[in-house]
Amino acid sequence: MPLENPRLSRRTLLLAGGVGVLGSAGCTSGPDVPERTGVGTGDVLVPLADVPRGGAYEMSVDGRRVLVVQPTAGTVVAFDAECPHQGCSVRATDDGLVCPCHASAFDPATGQVLQGPATSPLTAIAVAVSGDDVVLG
Repeated sequence: MPLENPRLSRRTLLLAGGVGVLGSAGCTSGPDVPERTGVGTGDVLVPLADVPRGGAYEMSVDGRRVLVVQPTAGTVVAFDAECPHQGCSVRATDDGLVCPCHASAFDPATGQVLQGPATSPLTAIAVAVSGDDVVLG
């Protein structure tokens, strides 16, 4: 018996698993990034010189994707890169911190949402500048 409405909605395809690998491809963590393991308070994460001014340095800290940002010269902040919308890895782009899955955008200096669908900010990670390095706070 033929379907009465052969057009399937996006929701129907998602619920049926119709997007499979294609649907999750955009939510991967992206290319390999530097990894730091066994890091504790005061330990060096990255040399400050490696964090671009006005940009972000992507890394993994004990298996968690982290964005270390230098909004202004000598000032650093860091965020867990997990998007609060659906858990994709937020990336540093020319347009700031952006989730590749659904285009949520976050303020690089504060982690606050600039554009949804995310409604919560990125989770801050305490960091500080110590000498020429960014250390875990």
